[in-house]
Amino acid sequence: MPAIKQSACFGCFARKGVSAEQVIESAAKIGYKSVEMLPRDHWNKVIDAGLAIACVVGHGSLPNGLNRRDNHDRIEDELKRNIETAAEYGIPGLIGFSGNRNGLPDDEGIDICAEGLDRVKGFAEEKGVTINIELLNSKVNHPDYQCDHTAWGVELCKKVDSPNVKLLYDIYHMQIMEGDLIRTIRNSIDYIGHFHTAGNPGRNDMDETQEIYYPAVMRAIAETDYDGFVGHEFGPKGEPLAAMKAAYDTCNV
Repeated sequence: MPAIKQSACFGCFARKGVSAEQVIESAAKIGYKSVEMLPRDHWNKVIDAGLAIACVVGHGSLPNGLNRRDNHDRIEDELKRNIETAAEYGIPGLIGFSGNRNGLPDDEGIDICAEGLDRVKGFAEEKGVTINIELLNSKVNHPDYQCDHTAWGVELCKKVDSPNVKLLYDIYHMQIMEGDLIRTIRNSIDYIGHFHTAGNPGRNDMDETQEIYYPAVMRAIAETDYDGFVGHEFGPKGEPLAAMKAAYDTCNV
């Protein structure tokens, strides 16, 4: 069973006086394979440390996303520019967002998002960069967000029908919305291009105060043919670098 390739989400650990250099140096020392979602100013530092940059955000405006046709010109331009840059830096994934429903039926949302992604999927395939549409909860953190269930996201991926359009399966968010994590991950793994973690409730450390048993979830992922990254995206309750080490140890199955 291959080890999980773990990634540290930069903004979660570059806090409480911890510098960018400390995050990157500590990630490499602990055994992380990537630092992700960080300002471009620090990209070369990650690469120089021998780490990958697993993903960065692909386009702006999480609530006002792909499910509005009048956003497609803007998002196409943003995604193409960011795909070009990601390919230059060897970044395998960009994060995309469905946007909020605002009364839009779910089936129409799939159709409209697919239209927008159809405009960029060929370029993503050419450059070898995957657009991962993020699954987020609409119950606690992102009210009215449309891509809030795995089944919706999978149907979108099927409609676009590209190996370079997948899902960012956020374990924290999907625990809130639907649970049944391991079965869903196993059944949907062909459509997942990236994972995020956090403890629930609270979106904090993956410790004994929260309800997800991450070692079992990580083993389930490792037992599939998934070869991407798992990024830790939580707010540490204590010292950030200690929390980074604890997260790595928890998920190092």
